Amino acid sequence: MDRPRFVIEASEAESMAKKSGLTVVQLLPSLVKSAQGLARVPISKFHVGAIGYGSSGRIFFGVNLEFPGLPLHYSVHAEQFLVTNLSIQSEPRLDYVAVSAAPCGHCRQFFQEIRGAQDIKILITSAEPGDNNDGSCGQFSPLLQLLPHRFGPGDLLGEDVPLVLEQHNNGLSFSNKSETFSNKSPTFSNDLIKAALEAANKSHAPYSLCPSGVAILDSEGKIYKGWYMESAAYNPSMGPVRAALVNYIVSGGVGYDKIVAAVLVEKEVALVKQEQTARLLLQTISPKVEFRVFHCK
Repeated sequence: MDRPRFVIEASEAESMAKKSGLTVVQLLPSLVKSAQGLARVPISKFHVGAIGYGSSGRIFFGVNLEFPGLPLHYSVHAEQFLVTNLSIQSEPRLDYVAVSAAPCGHCRQFFQEIRGAQDIKILITSAEPGDNNDGSCGQFSPLLQLLPHRFGPGDLLGEDVPLVLEQHNNGLSFSNKSETFSNKSPTFSNDLIKAALEAANKSHAPYSLCPSGVAILDSEGKIYKGWYMESAAYNPSMGPVRAALVNYIVSGGVGYDKIVAAVLVEKEVALVKQEQTARLLLQTISPKVEFRVFHCK
């Protein structure tokens, strides 16, 4: 059985659209139900799918995730998954989104971390013509119509600060490199530790200035990275473990119990620290996971 796919390359997207007699953008709504089927929602049983079209011509899938035994705010919304998927794949811009249900305020806010967010075109596939007056029924409409009085990076940051889909290099290094690489067990290889540092250097944390990154290791020895992505409104921020889990799923990961180790890299002195929440999430979904924290400067 083929593993689920979360990215469709541009050439294949063009071929699929041509066979259907559509443009690639017109194809997006037809993929939403497939995305919904990939959601992992053991608590709500409410499947959400989001399909995004990037400037590269690729198509990206987003789904919602829930984790039994944890508070609901640990959940990942489909739109958050989608933006994280784009970030993992180094996609610089999101142009169109087709989603199965109207994005909640939380997700409308998270989209604001993308430059030019107000111009992202949204189509709500569950809406019936005439249901709303927001222009979202049956056609793509700008996100500005869903969040007309927006608050975002432009209210807090300078124009030169990179936003969530743009290249980041936080210039982090380990506080004590020799100690970091000498006091490791076989599980915590140099590759795993370095991957977590690389993730921290990609972190989007312009509001707290507290970047962090996570690398997780599965039982097959594969490594998956995730980085902290902040929202100007704070609460919709995406933690590094959840981002790493998105990477794990996008890359074909199935059961969370296959995750055997994880490394978090963050600053030792920071106003925002991920260690306790990261430990709780990882040890809830994979009780045998080995977890370590390394500090950077």
